[in-house]
Amino acid sequence: MDLTALEIFRAVAQEGSVTRAAERLGRVQSNVTTRVQQLEEQLGAPLFLREGKRMVLTPAGESLHGYADRLLALAEEARQSVHPGQPSGRLRLGAMESTAAARLPQPLAQLHAQWPALVLELSTAPSRQLVEQVVDHRIDCALVAWPPPGVDADAPVERTTVFSEALLLALPADHPPVYTAQDLQLDTLAAFSNGCTYRRMGESFLQEKNGTPPRVLELASYHAILACVAAGRCAGVVPQAVIDLMREPPALRWVPLAASDTVLVRRRGYQSPALQALQAALLASAPRIACSVI
Repeated sequence: MDLTALEIFRAVAQEGSVTRAAERLGRVQSNVTTRVQQLEEQLGAPLFLREGKRMVLTPAGESLHGYADRLLALAEEARQSVHPGQPSGRLRLGAMESTAAARLPQPLAQLHAQWPALVLELSTAPSRQLVEQVVDHRIDCALVAWPPPGVDADAPVERTTVFSEALLLALPADHPPVYTAQDLQLDTLAAFSNGCTYRRMGESFLQEKNGTPPRVLELASYHAILACVAAGRCAGVVPQAVIDLMREPPALRWVPLAASDTVLVRRRGYQSPALQALQAALLASAPRIACSVI
């Protein structure tokens, strides 16, 4: 069982397809199929259920998937450790949707220009899910709004504050002015899926009025959230940085809600030249935010 076999196995598991895994890895399909079969023979257990062209992990495959993530992450960390000061290889970064859109283009472009041998893979998800992915070795680090709902205070992660976001409560344009939660005339919140820190903050504010949690309309983008707010159905929580990206922000009522720290989270004890280069680029793009490691 070598690292190449584990990398092929993980690609098939993530893509659910030999064809897509082969395209992603730059290999021919027959080679991917053969390597998976060889791995199954070495382990003496089937790793996939083959449903037509779809590959579904068996219980044994699910178990191996977790180990593969950890082994490959440690191998990449080891490769980078022998070349200190020379960021290279792969760094898997997770981020909230708003952070990816509003905060990352400049520092990531700078990072690519300075360290072209560094390959950065970016994925997005709500804050709680991102922390879970870091702990499970599925990604190396993540930018999340701290503290994420449902994350234990003693989670095995370290964090560095890199941004501070001003959050706004978006309301329909004809909504009367809001000074406290008691002024709200809505009991529905448009938000991302459970695990989003901004959603939790919006729920807490709306709950102040009635004493009960608001109804939540789960959506997948800020454009969808703002469209529902404009239709008069609900409220939404949006970072000011996302509004600043829009050429013509929607004509809504905007109410200052709170400030929220965005932190760079990594596994406890994890360090690499790539991570250090990323952190430096992030902090340089937000020079007024002090660095605090916890």
